[in-house]
Amino acid sequence: MSTAILTGAPVAGSSLEGDLRELGFDVRSAADAAETARLLAEVPAGRRVALVDPRFVGHLHSLRLALTDPRFPAAAVTGALTAQPEARAALTRALATADAADALPDAVAAALDAEGVAVHRPELGTLVASVPSGAQQRHEARAAVSAVDDEAVRLRTAVKSRDGFFTTFCISPYSRYIARWCARRGLTPNQVTTASLLTALIAAGCAATGTRGGFIAAGLLLLFSFVLDCTDGQLARYSLQYSTLGAWLDATFDRAKEYAYYAGLALGAARGGDDVWALALGAMVLQTVRHVVDFSFNEANHDATANTSPTAALSDKLDSVGWTVWARRMIVLPIGERWALIAVLTACTTPRIVFWVLLIGCALAACYTTAGRVLRSLTRRARRTDRAAQALADLADSGPLAEGFAAAFKGAARTLPGFAAPAIAAVGAAVMIATAAFAGWGSPWVCVAALVYALLSGIAVARPLKGALDWLVPPFFRAGEYVAILVIAARSEVNGALPAAFGLVAAVAYHHYDTVYRIRGGSGAPPRALVRATGGHEGRALVVTLAAAALPTSGFTIALTVLAGALALLVLTESIRFWVSSHAPAVHDEGEPA
Repeated sequence: MSTAILTGAPVAGSSLEGDLRELGFDVRSAADAAETARLLAEVPAGRRVALVDPRFVGHLHSLRLALTDPRFPAAAVTGALTAQPEARAALTRALATADAADALPDAVAAALDAEGVAVHRPELGTLVASVPSGAQQRHEARAAVSAVDDEAVRLRTAVKSRDGFFTTFCISPYSRYIARWCARRGLTPNQVTTASLLTALIAAGCAATGTRGGFIAAGLLLLFSFVLDCTDGQLARYSLQYSTLGAWLDATFDRAKEYAYYAGLALGAARGGDDVWALALGAMVLQTVRHVVDFSFNEANHDATANTSPTAALSDKLDSVGWTVWARRMIVLPIGERWALIAVLTACTTPRIVFWVLLIGCALAACYTTAGRVLRSLTRRARRTDRAAQALADLADSGPLAEGFAAAFKGAARTLPGFAAPAIAAVGAAVMIATAAFAGWGSPWVCVAALVYALLSGIAVARPLKGALDWLVPPFFRAGEYVAILVIAARSEVNGALPAAFGLVAAVAYHHYDTVYRIRGGSGAPPRALVRATGGHEGRALVVTLAAAALPTSGFTIALTVLAGALALLVLTESIRFWVSSHAPAVHDEGEPA
């Protein structure tokens, strides 16, 4: 329960108290600032509290946006202010110093601003929030309220402001109504997210049958899963049910759904006598590396100062031309376009064609986005912060071997040029992948190459990653580890090695996605003990090469399976424990479509 205090004389005929109760507030009245302070002191410290001027006239959704959004410690619109428990002390101090000559909530909000407390002020657009001072102004405010349908505004703003073409024009026009239907029946975004996951898993099961009917059903179910995937975010925005756990579930389940579907397609193809596990694993590797490029670039420039670039200016200029916006969003093959492509091709063609088209399309999209970000990085003059450098170091996922080499070469690394870190990381990955591809199966040279990779990986992260292109280091590490596992498993030519490698990369990719969303949620990276226990990217690569060199092919498959299971158990247990018990602030991803 939350508490709202009406800070002044009640207004006859006002429905404000009923509106506040509808929003879940226990309503109390105070005649003046002194009585408001007394009532505020009586409210339990763990409750959200709101101050509302009784003369407030506006839409119910204006109050909802200001008073119920869980993401912000303090928020306000004209005539209404809220504070969550962490901002209650500041609210008490502001109330004591506020100039209450007019609307007390507005004066307290101004005092909070003066104290340096961030007060969120939601964009209302056409919605009304006002405190009229006389009968005529009150009449005009009520007329303005009547002229705007706040439910229509609420539905419209439930849709993500920046999304892909397919999502915007083919899904959102009706999924928002599904979101409202869910809200009116008390369903939560997390429940819809879970339903989306279950639907995608059933789709993967249909694809695994290997029949044309199964492929058609799989394509339809995958599209329905995406509808539910859009609905959960729209439900969160419609009902303001944001949470850290919800954001994590939404993000990680998207990856789980897509990669489980890849596995289903590979199983279905195998039933028809076609082995496409290498293509399925390649698609997962490419998609994961693409995401790491996105995450690393964004974290490197999250709070960069003096951040200017002619390339960014050109991009902004292109965004002012309507058709280029949609063309550029479609080129990157975001999740809506990608899943629609997969669904249609599954129903109409074969798994092999699905994976080849997906690989080509994602490769072109990766080239486009990475080239643009490289140009931006080279042409902008920006000073990266310690926070950005730490985020890149966390995304690098360096284990004990790389840490040891980094400590040993820390002094020498300071003399290297600015572009050295990504170049060294790329060379290390290329050496290991090339050796695995061209050396004979079980060759000890692959183990030597893995040690060289560990050495170069340590040198690459031996100094803070603040260079213009240092955000490329984590993607090079992901490509080195994942592609090496793919190549070694494919070279073994033993039945079951590639599916086992698929499971191993999926477990490791989960750990890397989990790291990303912890950083995005403001909770920091997983504990170093967990990273060391997983071996780091270089340690896992070395273990796989040693297994290939020391074990027979059948034993190699067993080793990959055991390693995949152990890593999955380790990272899932710690991750679930963290997210279920996390007290991180509520978030919801409104950025670029993944």
